[in-house]
Amino acid sequence: QVQVVESGGGLVQSGRSLRLACTVSYDITNNRRMAWVRHAPRKEREGGATLYTNTGATYYDGSVKGRFTISQNSAKNTMYLQMNSLKPGDTAMYYCAAAKRIRGPWENGENYDYWGQGTQVTVSS
Repeated sequence: QVQVVESGGGLVQSGRSLRLACTVSYDITNNRRMAWVRHAPRKEREGGATLYTNTGATYYDGSVKGRFTISQNSAKNTMYLQMNSLKPGDTAMYYCAAAKRIRGPWENGENYDYWGQGTQVTVSS
């Protein structure tokens, strides 16, 4: 059974940092694309960052570019999201998503096969 487990969320003050981790129960390189997607209350779900596991290419939503860094450790079957200079607007549930093949825009949650349960990030002002 496939498992996708996020960790690392919490409550931090504005300007501080957090690192999220997403561990999968299989060889992470079997995914072609992984992403961190976030969903804040009263807002639509939005893509935060994506990583193409074969090439290492990464892309970011404009709201996080320059502050967040997505990476992977294949030996640990884990993907990370380093979040620096956090803002109250970053408050959301952060989900890890994995796609077995590339289809459609990375920001569209329908283009992923596996999802974690989410980890809450709350940034106070």
